[in-house]
Amino acid sequence: MSELEKLYEQIHPKIYAFFYIKTLDSATAEDLTHDVFYEALKSLPSFSHKSSLQTWIFSIAQNLLKKHYRSKKYKRNLENTLMKDEKSAPPSPEEIYLSKETDSHFVQQLYKLDVASKEIVTLRIYGELSFKEIGELVNKSENYTRVTFHRAKLKLQKEMRVRDE
Repeated sequence: MSELEKLYEQIHPKIYAFFYIKTLDSATAEDLTHDVFYEALKSLPSFSHKSSLQTWIFSIAQNLLKKHYRSKKYKRNLENTLMKDEKSAPPSPEEIYLSKETDSHFVQQLYKLDVASKEIVTLRIYGELSFKEIGELVNKSENYTRVTFHRAKLKLQKEMRVRDE
């Protein structure tokens, strides 16, 4: 197995998890994950080695996510979802399962965090990136990302304990 294949095997689940937690849709997460690796392979000759390959791939993922949110397809899917809710059609078993999964208390609490904290926690937990790599992605210092993550973690732990009581 080549070094690139090993790296793919390590990073692929992290990229998928990153997209899934951002979109809450497995099909979209799979499509975006595929697109990230396609773009990375296409752009590999231009990789400047200023950061780790993993950090570079996550920056591609962030850019593709932004592009996805701006796309007409995303808007159309959002409108279809809203229209489906208005029609009150009975949910399919898959929709029930996904609804229960996405309604987890942790995800709810994660989405209550401020934008910077949410991004840092998502990259740390689901992307499994180091604080240094996260700092490079969010244009902040490694120390800032550590402190922000720690504070967000404490807040999440507190909210999770309140729910369990």
